[in-house]
Amino acid sequence: MNILYIHSHDTGRYIQPYGHAVPTPHLQRLAEEGMLFRQAFCASPTCSPSRVSLMTGQWAHCAGMFGLAHRGFRAADYSRFLPHTLKKAGYVTALAGIQHEAHLPTADPKLLGYDRIMNHNAEGGCFVERTVEVALDFLRDVKEPFFLSVGFAETHRHFPKPQDNPNYVLPPSRLPDMPETRGDMAGYIASARQLDENVGAILSALETRGLAGRTLVIYTTDHGIAFPGMKCTLSDHGLGVALIIRGPGGFDGGKVCDAMVTHLDLFPTLGELARLPAPSWLQGKSLLPLARGEAAQLRDAIFAEINYHCAYEPLRCVRTPRYKFVKRFDKRSAPVLVNCDNGPSRSVWLAAGWKQQVCAGEELYDLMFDPQEARNLAGEPGHEATTRKLREQLQNWMAKTDDPILRGPIPLPPGAIVDDPEALAPQ
Repeated sequence: MNILYIHSHDTGRYIQPYGHAVPTPHLQRLAEEGMLFRQAFCASPTCSPSRVSLMTGQWAHCAGMFGLAHRGFRAADYSRFLPHTLKKAGYVTALAGIQHEAHLPTADPKLLGYDRIMNHNAEGGCFVERTVEVALDFLRDVKEPFFLSVGFAETHRHFPKPQDNPNYVLPPSRLPDMPETRGDMAGYIASARQLDENVGAILSALETRGLAGRTLVIYTTDHGIAFPGMKCTLSDHGLGVALIIRGPGGFDGGKVCDAMVTHLDLFPTLGELARLPAPSWLQGKSLLPLARGEAAQLRDAIFAEINYHCAYEPLRCVRTPRYKFVKRFDKRSAPVLVNCDNGPSRSVWLAAGWKQQVCAGEELYDLMFDPQEARNLAGEPGHEATTRKLREQLQNWMAKTDDPILRGPIPLPPGAIVDDPEALAPQ
């Protein structure tokens, strides 16, 4: 079995298979041929911690990844990365396009476990326009089995010129419907179209070269889209990710799964499919019982965290099918504005007084009646028992996983660079 791991940047679930007016026909076809997970979540809604959690099968703090790789943060043990495990099992491992787990100008390119890293430049970025080209070259004369990671820069800001008339575009549900937000979303849609065209080229090559029938295809993204109240928040708009899998093990037939799953589940799934011994550090669960119809659920809760993005903002949450509880571990009561990417929608919120909004130390949301997480029920009469139960569940998870936040503020690693939480914009 070959493995093709396709990942995009800042896409959340804003693609066609999740019902959004974002035309992505190739991803739609992949979902109709494979299995769509409608309740998939990242472990941390910020780029490097999310990707490291996926690659190690560990919660971000267990993997030691507390912030962004290009700002000087590193995982604790890169030997735990999935490509290393697959390489030992005889897989040819390769990376085309972006990764955000290590800053390669200051690290050995082999650190991540790839035999080949095909289009990185000297500064550690990649020539994004060549991602499809080098991926197709790899597939043209590849030895099997292989693990190919294809990382697309889309749908990260900056967006291309919109192809759609913004007058007929609906902004994300967390934002007001205004010319600025419509135009911003039209830019995102243009980027998503580019992403889908690139994905289509890779999938077409699999078929042309006779590899599709023996290749497991995974598509996902790191976290929510780069709009206010989404990326780098513990709302479902920040944690929710697209996850589509097609191939062996029951990932076929246009199945749709409503069970809560996380990025941590991919490593154990691939290990089980490839019949590899499960490493001791894995904290996720195999998705195969869901794919084979042997189980309807894997867990009754998922957890997530934020530590550093552009600035320090320590948050933890537990999410059940019905409720979400969020706890803040600093004394701030104001938004950390620097942790939101620049853009027109951000400007709209700033002009309307976003800086003066108050952040609660604890938050409780009833996701059945309040899926937008707009009304904080923590402290309201009638919700004390639910708050207490989820607070205890979160505390137990942190204790079980030896979360360093329990011992106080998480220190900045030597050489790492972050912004002042009071800053207005990322530097």
